[in-house]
Amino acid sequence: MKKLLQVSLLASAVMVGLSGCKEEQATAPAPAGESAAALTSFEDKSAYAIGLSMGRYIGSTLEKQQELGVSLDNDVILQGVRDGFNDQGRMTDEEIQGALMAYDEHINELIETQAKEQAAATLEEGKSFLEENAKREGVQVTESGLQYEVLSEGDGDKPAAEDVVTVHYVGTLVDGTQFDSSIDRGEPASFPLNQVIPGWTEGVQLMPVGSKYKLYIPADLAYGESGAGTIPGNAVLIFEVELLDIERAEQPEQSEQPETQE
Repeated sequence: MKKLLQVSLLASAVMVGLSGCKEEQATAPAPAGESAAALTSFEDKSAYAIGLSMGRYIGSTLEKQQELGVSLDNDVILQGVRDGFNDQGRMTDEEIQGALMAYDEHINELIETQAKEQAAATLEEGKSFLEENAKREGVQVTESGLQYEVLSEGDGDKPAAEDVVTVHYVGTLVDGTQFDSSIDRGEPASFPLNQVIPGWTEGVQLMPVGSKYKLYIPADLAYGESGAGTIPGNAVLIFEVELLDIERAEQPEQSEQPETQE
C-alpha cells in the first residue's frame, strides 16, 4: 500500500506538470532527434515523460519566483537531482530540511512584501480614481464614501438589508479588468443583502426593483487591504447592478399580549 501511495503521488506531480504545459506543448516543436517517436520502449517513454514533465513543472515554478528576485542556478539543481539518484548528496537530511524551510520562508517574505507594495499602490490609484469620479455629472456620494450612478430607475420597492435580492451584475476594477459577472454565467444571483460586502449592502438598498445602478465601492467598503481571489488588496470595485426581485425576510410573529385589568 505504501508503494502504491508513492506511485500515486508521483503520478499526481507528473499530471500537474503536464496540465500546466499543454499550451506550450501544442506550439513548441520537438528538437530534432529527441521526439517521443525515438523512444521506442515502454520504460524509456515512461522515464522520459516523468523527467520532462517534472522539469517543466519545476522550471515553471522557478520562473514565477524569479519575478520576486530569486534566481537559482539550473546546473546546481540538476547536480542535486543527479546526486539524489546516486545517493551521493553533499547535505544531510537535516541540512536539506533546514535549507528548504529557509527558502520557503524567504519566498513567503518576498511575496508578502510585494503584496504590501502592490496594495499601497492600488490604494493611491483608488483614491485618485474616486476623487475624479466624484466630479462627474450624475455621480452621487453617500456619507460612507460609496459612489453611485443611476443608469435607469425602476418603480418597484426598495430592499431592506435583511431581504434576499436577485440581481444581475458585472464587477470590474478601475482599469476595466472584469473579475465577476452573473451575466456571463447566464443566470442572476440571489443572496441575503446583509451577507455581502458593505458597499453592496448600502448601495442596493438605494435601488427600487427594476433599476440599474453603477456602484463605485471604496476598498474599505469592499475587501480592504487583504483583497479576495483575483481582487488585489485596497482595490476600488465597480459594479453595474440590475435589481430584479426582492424576497422579503420573514418577520417574527408578534406574541399576544395579555389584557390588563384596571
